[in-house]
Amino acid sequence: MSLDFEFRKQIMDFHIGSEAIKYCYQCNRCTDNCPVAAVTMDFYGTSGYNPRHIILGSLLGFKDLLLNADKLAIWGCTVCDTCDEVCPQHIELTEVFSFLKNVSTAKGDAPDSIYAQAKAIYDSAKAIPSQPAIEKRREQLGLPPVAVPDVNELQTLLKNIGADKKLK
Repeated sequence: MSLDFEFRKQIMDFHIGSEAIKYCYQCNRCTDNCPVAAVTMDFYGTSGYNPRHIILGSLLGFKDLLLNADKLAIWGCTVCDTCDEVCPQHIELTEVFSFLKNVSTAKGDAPDSIYAQAKAIYDSAKAIPSQPAIEKRREQLGLPPVAVPDVNELQTLLKNIGADKKLK
C-alpha cells in the first residue's frame, strides 16, 4: 500500500467550502448515521460500507486501496447527504465520494450498472423508459402525457463534453 500525495492534494483541492476536511477527527458520526452503512453491516459485518474509512483513506492518500477495493467501498454512497448534515466539522463527504466515483469512472472501473444506466440515458434521453402502465395511470388521472425528450439534442450535448467516449 503506497501513499499518493498527488491524489491526496486532489482530494483536498476538490473539497468545496473550506479546508474543514483536513480537520476530520474520525468521530464516526458519518458512519453511525449512514443508512447504507446500517444495511450493509448486517450483510457484510464490519466490512460493510464505511464513510469514515473512505475519508481517512482519502486524507492519507491511499488511492490504490480506495479504487481497487470492493466496488461498494466508493459506489455505496447514495448521496443522501446524511453524513454531510451530521458532520461536526461540516465536511462535505459526498463531494469526496463523487470525486472518487469520477476517478473510478475515468479509469473504466465503475460498476457495469452505472455504464448501463448512462447508456440508457444516451439512447433514450431518459433514465427510466416510459412504461405503458404509468401512461395509462396518467391518463386516468387527467394528467398530460410525459413530453418526449429530444434524443438528438441530448446526444449532441453528451458528445460535446466527451461523455459518449466513456460509455462501454
